Amino acid sequence: MTNLQFAIKMEYDGEKFYKQQAKLNKDNGLHTVCMMLAEDEKNHARILENKMNNLEYDLPPSALSDQKTIFENLNGVSLDEKEKLNQLDFYRIAADMEKQSIKLYVKYLEASPGKKSQEMYGYLIKQEQLHYEVIDALAEALRNAEEWVENAEFGNRPEY
Repeated sequence: MTNLQFAIKMEYDGEKFYKQQAKLNKDNGLHTVCMMLAEDEKNHARILENKMNNLEYDLPPSALSDQKTIFENLNGVSLDEKEKLNQLDFYRIAADMEKQSIKLYVKYLEASPGKKSQEMYGYLIKQEQLHYEVIDALAEALRNAEEWVENAEFGNRPEY
């Protein structure tokens, strides 16, 4: 399996994972985030396939570009303990997947011979970093909500 084939498989695996998570979270705000992540992963796979087949490709902005919209959809969400655990597991797994993608694309970027390839891998690194930042921010919001409920009467809490 070539580097590009491996990267394509990884992106399609990511798409599948996020679609499964979207199904599991169809009744809360995480559904939208998962569908956006799945769409981005599918677009990344198409870019890589076009690169592998020597076809032209575009480097469009992420579906997650508007983080404000994502967080607005989560306002007022209250979660029972089981749901919190499921979502925290999701964030941990998703963050790890995105970190692995970043490492892989950095490795490919460093070994890349041409400017066009370097541009593509640089784009993919930025996309995966955005995914990681969004996932991390969502996990932080969930942790902050939990801490606020547990410790509401103690001290000032930072704004988030």
